[in-house]
Amino acid sequence: MTLNCRGRLVDLSTPKIMGIINATPDSFYSKSRVATSDDLKIRIEQMIAEGVDIIDIGAYSSRPNADHISQEEELNRLLPLVEFIKKDYPGLLISIDTFRAKVANECIQRGVDLINDISGGQIDDELLEVIANKEVPYILMHMRGTPQTMMQDTQYEHLTNELLHYFSKGIQKAKQTGVNDVIIDPGFGFSKTLEQNYQLLNQLDALNSLEVPMLIGISRKSMIYKALDSSADKALNGTTALHMIALSKGANILRVHDVKEAVECVKLHQLINDSNP
Repeated sequence: MTLNCRGRLVDLSTPKIMGIINATPDSFYSKSRVATSDDLKIRIEQMIAEGVDIIDIGAYSSRPNADHISQEEELNRLLPLVEFIKKDYPGLLISIDTFRAKVANECIQRGVDLINDISGGQIDDELLEVIANKEVPYILMHMRGTPQTMMQDTQYEHLTNELLHYFSKGIQKAKQTGVNDVIIDPGFGFSKTLEQNYQLLNQLDALNSLEVPMLIGISRKSMIYKALDSSADKALNGTTALHMIALSKGANILRVHDVKEAVECVKLHQLINDSNP
């Protein structure tokens, strides 16, 4: 599998690492936040040294019950970071975590390479058209409702089958709109209880039947630290354990806070795969 990121082909035969940068004051893991260009520079250079492939920047907190912000505020947080990265690190692939067409359009015009949409195109009807027109890859995540309401809608007859249906429809809609590259994200922690997250992880390989790349975002999430009666700050070991399971079930991209440890997971997983007779 490959992705076409503005003419640059990204080979997914080896899973890639997407490093998280939050331009928000209230993201659930404080060490992922950046407030100044100096903070950003330090964090990016650390990620590059550790082997990151893509940087994912978000300025709208999607944790449960997060505050809603205007798209103007989202852009005010994002654009200086995008412009700084493109100027000082022009070879670094950038993904923007947004569900708004205007935000996506403004960022792509400044050189952004992917759009990561937690809403699956369900909040802003114009988003898919922007992505199709700009010819960048689209990350289609599963969520019900909005970040403010998503945990009120966690009833499923059969979780995995409903995700397969959701993604089949979403991929078809994106392709019909003209989007060339679609990546799916099962949305761990979004509209799912703790138990449902583990059910989904157990059955994750069922999503391989969709024959598109799969991104997994479980890094330091509450499904880990609540299960272990811990905290996000102490959830790295649990994250690493679940990353290995996700890789074994077909994950192509890991979206992470801790790049070094995720890169090591990929290397070890590749050694296991390469040892098959």
